[in-house]
Amino acid sequence: MSEQKKSKRAERAIARHGDVHATSRIRTLFGILGRALVVVLVSTLTVTGVSAYQLSQEMSRNALHVTSLTGEKRVIPPLDGPLNLLLVGSDTRQGAGNSAFGDISSNLADVIILLHIAEDRKSAVGLSFPRDLLVPWPACPSTTGGPGYYAQSLGQINATIANGGAGCTLLTVEQLTGLDIPFLAMVDFNGVIELSNAVGGVEVCVAEEINDPYTNTYLTKGLHKLQGLQALQFLRTRHGVGDGSDLSRISNQQVYLTSLVRKLKSKDILNNPVALYSLAQTAARNMKLSDTLSDPGVMVAVANALKAIPMNKITFLQLPVVSGLPAPNQGRVMPDYEKAQVLFDLLAADEPMVLGKVENTGSGAVVAPTPTPTATPKPSSTPTRTPTATPTPTITPLPDWAQGTNAATTTCSN
Repeated sequence: MSEQKKSKRAERAIARHGDVHATSRIRTLFGILGRALVVVLVSTLTVTGVSAYQLSQEMSRNALHVTSLTGEKRVIPPLDGPLNLLLVGSDTRQGAGNSAFGDISSNLADVIILLHIAEDRKSAVGLSFPRDLLVPWPACPSTTGGPGYYAQSLGQINATIANGGAGCTLLTVEQLTGLDIPFLAMVDFNGVIELSNAVGGVEVCVAEEINDPYTNTYLTKGLHKLQGLQALQFLRTRHGVGDGSDLSRISNQQVYLTSLVRKLKSKDILNNPVALYSLAQTAARNMKLSDTLSDPGVMVAVANALKAIPMNKITFLQLPVVSGLPAPNQGRVMPDYEKAQVLFDLLAADEPMVLGKVENTGSGAVVAPTPTPTATPKPSSTPTRTPTATPTPTITPLPDWAQGTNAATTTCSN
């Protein structure tokens, strides 16, 4: 064999040996990356699983056991049907972070809102009940296992929370409306602060300066981003808006709530699993949920039910009331039963609700001025085909006595 052939054969052998080493190195590299990927995936799933488990455990520990009006255990309804949830804001000063707000013996329901989500997920209604509302109380079980509380012919609705907890408030609203309300969420002062922090603050419009020494709420005319304690003060003020009544406070709260809904939807929080989970964590640490709502899966299902609803179909309403009551009930109100029944019947029938007049916001708020539109360039002369409009179902507006707003309408405290 010539020296030249030996040399070429050796070169080929060296090349093949080099290929083996290169392939081996690539396989080793992919093996390391593969193992690393597996470790990352397992770690992520483990952490997520542990976090979800911890979240579930935390919710279960703080869960509120709420029976039905007949004393039976509540069951979780089909989550693809209409959903009713009662939100109660307690003024209790007990618990972590609340002692800074004053007398710890106070325990009244500052905020009571019934949220109804339609079965077709195309509309939702938030109905607010004044804290000074006089209504019959049902018999309520004790939260400590002792004797329950007798029914009362008439009492202020915000005091029901002291006679059987937030579950008694829920039973009272059920008795008044005739609706089944399987879900309950209660938040205290510190919870409001933490939830406002979790969403990064909420921007509100103030039409007239707010000067309320009772809640230390001082806001100039214009836009304000409220977060933490300032958000709580804004939600509690009544002397700084409207006629100083609780009805004015409800209108003011709806300024905040509609802005909050717009932020949640514009920032796509309801479509972001990470952000949604973070909110669930904050809720678990700062809210008490009924045992029907304390499962993270149920919470996510309720959030998913809200995310697709157009903002102009999320309507916030005030319960129609009769004021000007004689002594000893001056300053309190009673339901206007005839008008209220119209709303209760629509809720029971799962019908959407829209206001007859957008300016019917109540005494504590006004519709924000419409900004002057900017000039737009003239369209080209090229004719374009107008798409065929899709017919939309006709919704009969509520009577003119209905007061409230919707999430698409920007309102200002007044």
